[in-house]
Amino acid sequence: MMRRTLLATAALGLGLGLAFGGTASAQALDKAKACFIYVGPKNDGGWSQYHHEAVEKMQAHYGDKVEVQYQESVPEGADAERVMSQMALSGCNIIFATSFGFMDATNNVAGKFPNVKFEHATGYKREHPNVSTYNARFYEGRAVTATIGGLMTKTNKLGYIGSYPIPEVIMGINAVYLAAKKVNPDVELSVVWAFSWFDPAKEADAAKALIDQGVDVIFSHTDSTAPLIEAQKAGNVIGFGQASDMPEFGPMPRVSSIIDDWTPYYIERVGAVLEGKWEQSDRWDGIASGEVKIGEFSSAVPDDVKAKAQEVMDGIVAGTLHPFTGPLNKQDGTPFLKEGEVISDADLAGMMFYVEGIKGDIPK
Repeated sequence: MMRRTLLATAALGLGLGLAFGGTASAQALDKAKACFIYVGPKNDGGWSQYHHEAVEKMQAHYGDKVEVQYQESVPEGADAERVMSQMALSGCNIIFATSFGFMDATNNVAGKFPNVKFEHATGYKREHPNVSTYNARFYEGRAVTATIGGLMTKTNKLGYIGSYPIPEVIMGINAVYLAAKKVNPDVELSVVWAFSWFDPAKEADAAKALIDQGVDVIFSHTDSTAPLIEAQKAGNVIGFGQASDMPEFGPMPRVSSIIDDWTPYYIERVGAVLEGKWEQSDRWDGIASGEVKIGEFSSAVPDDVKAKAQEVMDGIVAGTLHPFTGPLNKQDGTPFLKEGEVISDADLAGMMFYVEGIKGDIPK
């Protein structure tokens, strides 16, 4: 099973990013039990670790009013359903499932425990009134880091380590290519698939394969620090922290990062349970809200490159720049966005094609 697997047809009409009302909790609580399941270890250096750190900050915020329970390295599928069922039976008032591959399990368990609130990260199914979904606009961060990569590359060869060929990853690949191409028309992008979210050995092999192709800028969509370790070994390759800052690899090869900050969301949603005001919602936040953050630019980044990256970030925050703005064609040349047209959230959520200029096929 894969985290955040998403079919293009399933995304149509989702209206991601728009909160909507549902059934609220019946009454306020003096104390709540909040439970979390992670797809990887809580110290993976990336995705799961930053969820866990947000959980710790949320618990510190509420103190004795909130009891926390979590389970790390939960396989997606039947195991996730079992873990969430046990959590519900143990008295959890709200359960956060922090990986896309937990989606069906979340909805299955939610149907059996209507008085427990469920929050599913990066998913789209809300089959019961006690299920909410939440996501982050990672593609915005990729537009910023790709601006740096496009300007700093010396070989004009960029590499992307993909986890699984799903829309979240495809939109990341496309966002990197478009942003890098905007500042450097000569760039090429190669994609290597790890077919895993957290497998340091596979991630390292993917990074090595890219470096062997002459790539000197690596973007990763997996959860470990292995790609940065390989970039560090190469000596002339730069990379970026993924889902976490990974500052231990600065100032080279880590020149910046995309950071996920789930803390405000966890504080808000657990607080809603405590206050008896929880309602079903669908959230997709980004840089402007602080859910997606850009790590400090390292000293290895030239000042003019920093300024350009900051310009992109400022434009995204101001709403004057969207990474997917026309004119834009699909890989086969089919027109997709007209001049000045901005992509819809539904099209983003169902993106299963490369944009024009990217070579290679998306694995089936």
